[in-house]
Amino acid sequence: MVEYINTHLSGFWIALGFALLAAEVLLFGFTTIIFLFSGLGAIITGLLIMSGILPASWIASVACFGISTGIFSALLWRPLQKMQNSGEPPKQPHSDFIGLEFSLPQDIDRSHPATFRYSGIDWQVVPASDATDQLSQGQRVQVTALEVGQFQVKAID
Repeated sequence: MVEYINTHLSGFWIALGFALLAAEVLLFGFTTIIFLFSGLGAIITGLLIMSGILPASWIASVACFGISTGIFSALLWRPLQKMQNSGEPPKQPHSDFIGLEFSLPQDIDRSHPATFRYSGIDWQVVPASDATDQLSQGQRVQVTALEVGQFQVKAID
C-alpha cells in the first residue's frame, strides 16, 4: 500500500484534499475552516506534483502542503470572516403565535405581567413596546411579538 502511494503521490494528495473538503462540508458545515484550507493545500500540492513543477517526494510534498495551506489561510481568512458576519439575523422570527387573540385574565402593566396558559404552556403576558402601558382584565388583546416564554400584546381596537 505504501509503495502504491509513493508511486501515485499526486493522486494521494488530490484524494486527501477532496476528503478534507468533504469532511469540512459534510461533517462540520464550514464551522472549522482549517479543513477547507488544508484540503485546498493538498489539492494544489497534488496538482503541482502532477504537472511536474514539484518533485514527487514526501519532503517536497509535505513542505508544499504546509506552505500552500498557510497561503490559503492568509488569503481567505478575512473574506470568509466577512461573509460569515455579513448576514444579520432577522429581528423578529416569524411565528404562528403572532396574531393570536385572547382576553386578559388579569390587569397587566410593564412591571406586573400576567400568566396565560396556551398550548399547554404558561406564557408571561406583557404589554408590547408600542402598546399602552396598562391593559385591563377581560380586555381583548393580540400577540404582536414573542420572546422566550413571553407574549407581548396590544389591545384590539
